[in-house]
Amino acid sequence: MKKLYLIGGTMGIGKTAVCQRLKYVLPNTVFLDGDWCWDANPFQVTEETKHMVLDNICHLLNNFIHCSAYDTILFCWVMHQQSILDAILEKLDAANCTVTCISLTADEKSLKSRLALDIESSIRTPDTMEESVSRLPLYQALSTIKIDTSGKSIAEICDEIIHQ
Repeated sequence: MKKLYLIGGTMGIGKTAVCQRLKYVLPNTVFLDGDWCWDANPFQVTEETKHMVLDNICHLLNNFIHCSAYDTILFCWVMHQQSILDAILEKLDAANCTVTCISLTADEKSLKSRLALDIESSIRTPDTMEESVSRLPLYQALSTIKIDTSGKSIAEICDEIIHQ
């Protein structure tokens, strides 16, 4: 049985870093970052683009599910509303998968510290700080496993995910 991990969290929480490491730790693994399915300039959030990105994500995830080369599928994205998770799950052919939905969380101080480094390195813009911090509480309401990343290394977070 394949394993599918849907890993959500606010911007700067460490989703991509964790998935990049898991990709090499877990056997026969493929990784999809939802941001790759909606990388545009200008970045536009409309009903049309929201529909498009969900279609892109589900199409790729279903292709990975049906591909015999992969035993583990990792997907990460800013999934701060249950409706986003549900929209993805309802379009997946996951009958032969164990699906684990995880939300990475952190305390505000830890998140701000990580984001400040990203802003300093020009990886993120300053407006990301407020938006990301404001979304932190939303993850507590989701039907997901919560993993607090505060003060933990990427390896420690990966170990927690693997042992779910």
